[in-house]
Amino acid sequence: MVSMTVELRNVAGTQAAMGWAGGHTLVVDRPQGKAGGQGLGFNGAQLLALALGGCFCNDLRYVAEEMGCELGSIAVSVTVELDGSPLVTTAAHMQVACEMADGSSADAVIEKAKASCMVSNSLQRGVAVSIEAVR
Repeated sequence: MVSMTVELRNVAGTQAAMGWAGGHTLVVDRPQGKAGGQGLGFNGAQLLALALGGCFCNDLRYVAEEMGCELGSIAVSVTVELDGSPLVTTAAHMQVACEMADGSSADAVIEKAKASCMVSNSLQRGVAVSIEAVR
């Protein structure tokens, strides 16, 4: 089993948070005027959509390498639908435009990436989440 940890801390002088994993960082915030948000970074729904689409983009590259082929352009669009109180994601839809470097169809790569994408597979299967307060 593999595990991965990210860290988040508040950003002084704002109500945003800075998150990091290794040397990579991003800012998490609410939209301007929402619960003190200043629109300085991504909100949770955007991060979820980015995780889904970003993971799929990476898997397209992994699969292409496994298959010994080279990808050309990749364009991925992810829409998450939100509903309820508390607000939850009720659906996610991803559109993928991808072609091989030689201009041929990348359908086989896309299908194989669908089967191996960690984030989409995790969401589809459900993932246990625990939240504990520490002092």
